[in-house]
Amino acid sequence: MRISAKGDYAIRAMLDLALRHDQGLIPIQDVAQRQGIPQRYLEQVLLLLKRAGFLASRRGSAGGYRLSRSPEAISVGDVLRAVEGDLVPLETPRTGPGNGEVGGDLAELWREVAGAVAAVIDRTTLAVLAERARARRSPTRAVYHI
Repeated sequence: MRISAKGDYAIRAMLDLALRHDQGLIPIQDVAQRQGIPQRYLEQVLLLLKRAGFLASRRGSAGGYRLSRSPEAISVGDVLRAVEGDLVPLETPRTGPGNGEVGGDLAELWREVAGAVAAVIDRTTLAVLAERARARRSPTRAVYHI
């Protein structure tokens, strides 16, 4: 599966908002700065996500974006499909006629791989990603055995 910059930015921005889900509206410039995403491009991506029903927003000096659903209710697959459209599950060499007998035989394997990828992105929610991010950022306590 190939994820475009738009898909990557969408996931990064949604994770940023999920990590701050309890903080209300988050200014777009804050998300853009933290994630290293050009603000103009991020505006386009967030507009797609808002149209898909994943974000709520308000304009003005006290405005910003927030998730319109809980992080548990939004999967990575949902976000990617909102900005990328139907996902091409896996880029593979052509498996059609002219690629020999084995090429056609591999088509089933590639379908299985595509199904596995879809299963992972569809079961991975923003809440799962946020928990992983928090765990990586928390200081770990060393345990010493004597």
